[in-house]
Amino acid sequence: MSTEPQSVDVRFFIVAGIKVEVVRKDIKNLHLGVYPPNGRVRVAAPLVVSDEAVRLAVIDKLGWIKRQRSKFAEQPRQSQREMVNGESHYFLERRYRLRVHEHNASARVALRGIASLDLFVRPGSSAEQREAVLLRWHREQLKALIPPLLEKWQPTLGVQVAAWGIKKMKTKWGSCNIAARRIWLNLELAKTPIQCLEYIVVHELAHLLERHHNERFMALLDIHLPQWRQHREKLSQAPLGHEDWRY
Repeated sequence: MSTEPQSVDVRFFIVAGIKVEVVRKDIKNLHLGVYPPNGRVRVAAPLVVSDEAVRLAVIDKLGWIKRQRSKFAEQPRQSQREMVNGESHYFLERRYRLRVHEHNASARVALRGIASLDLFVRPGSSAEQREAVLLRWHREQLKALIPPLLEKWQPTLGVQVAAWGIKKMKTKWGSCNIAARRIWLNLELAKTPIQCLEYIVVHELAHLLERHHNERFMALLDIHLPQWRQHREKLSQAPLGHEDWRY
């Protein structure tokens, strides 16, 4: 998930009826991925690898690709949120029922027990305004959760970020700018288990040691966070929003 600028060549192939995005970079190994929500297939290939070699690599993995696409097709998906009473919303994996309260005071959010999420808004507020209040609350929660994770993992990995931030991202759970030593974390992580947030923090910090998703990168994760594959799988099973996710 590193976002370092590189010279890339992007093209598309059709293999066994499946559209495959091929991104050529100055890397050593070929990497193939299938991404939600619609099973987009993407190959990152070294500049020296031929088109035919890429096709053969995709054909070799067709069974796995089809299984991954089937999993995404069966994945639960939320419709466009209307921000009305009784609607389901997620925070740290738990599902809450929304309770909207109109009042003439500052907008705020509060959890009621283990099942209800109270949203206090001014009378006549629109769905967009209500959602903005909830997203602001999600951001505040993440801002409180992330610093302890950074304090834990930066000395463990022997790295230090210059800056970090939270933003709504449509294609990634996180990103790392190695040159600036800055990481970004997706606002949607507020809806996932805390273990998944921790995994993404570790993932992005590890990019400060290794730019690419290669064997060394995976070895770093294996050493420091042996359960990272389970956490990645948990993320892939999280209820997707209505956005066009391509992680």
